[in-house]
Amino acid sequence: MITTFAAALNVGLRRAMEDDAKVVLLGEDIGRLGGVFRVTDTLQKDFGEHRVIDTPLAESGIVGTAFGMALRGYRPVVEIQFDGFVYPAFDQIVSQVAKIHNRTAGKVKAPLTIRIPFGGGIGAVEHHSESPEVYFAHTAGLRVVSPSTPADAYSMIRQAISLDDPVIFFEPKRRYWDKADVDFEGEPDLPLHKARVRTRGADATVVAYGGTVATALTAAKIAAEEGHSLEVIDLRSLSPIDVDTIAESVDKTGRLVIVHEAPVFAGLGAEIAARVTERCFYHLEAPVLRVGGYDIPYPPAKLEKHHLPDPDRILAAVDRCLAA
Repeated sequence: MITTFAAALNVGLRRAMEDDAKVVLLGEDIGRLGGVFRVTDTLQKDFGEHRVIDTPLAESGIVGTAFGMALRGYRPVVEIQFDGFVYPAFDQIVSQVAKIHNRTAGKVKAPLTIRIPFGGGIGAVEHHSESPEVYFAHTAGLRVVSPSTPADAYSMIRQAISLDDPVIFFEPKRRYWDKADVDFEGEPDLPLHKARVRTRGADATVVAYGGTVATALTAAKIAAEEGHSLEVIDLRSLSPIDVDTIAESVDKTGRLVIVHEAPVFAGLGAEIAARVTERCFYHLEAPVLRVGGYDIPYPPAKLEKHHLPDPDRILAAVDRCLAA
């Protein structure tokens, strides 16, 4: 079925709620309104206010409440309305949610999924276009994932909810309206933390995740017209990282470009570059390069197109690799 990214998430949440009565949703305006991006549309009508809960505007309280519910056997799914709103809940997530499993020597689990629309590209106002993924990827005890397609959105949200560990689920908000075919009856074709090779190539590897995967694929098409073959890998999981899939590709191509919207400095690309350099040193034909946002607070909406990675910036990095 052809459907949007947001609609695929809605079906995934619905299936998870149908499969397990302990799955509950919490968030600001997710009930009657269906969420700012309508991801939870009609779910409160169909499952009731006791399972799709409209909360006060208090992110720390939302996550704290959900954490308590997880400890009592529920599987709460929290919606943070926008990426920049998660910071009031940061203490709850990194100090409590991430640590309970280790702190109790594995006796207490925290099956909590925190959905966060992230990234730019929608012309939003301040605090609505952040890329905070590296904060959570750096925090031991959290699983961090980000789908890039409607099909992965559907399967990965169900996989995340089924886990007994806390999952930070980053949704690229500028892809909510992208459409693609989704098999709602099939089973996931990959484990949650496995990267996906989107296109095969021989000249260079491009790794991206979330909203930048489509950008990388566009760059690969342009490169093909210019006679260069790029292998595009959709990371999908930001913690843990599927280094094996990336290393296998780099061993073949000898070159790697990493793309993300977050600033390059100390971003996820730095970790990937370090891991690949350790694993693939004798196969690398050029330095690992990164293409990302600039080291500035997210700019005003009129300037964001200059801040976000685009195909030209990706191809410029590829050209530098090929020229080395």
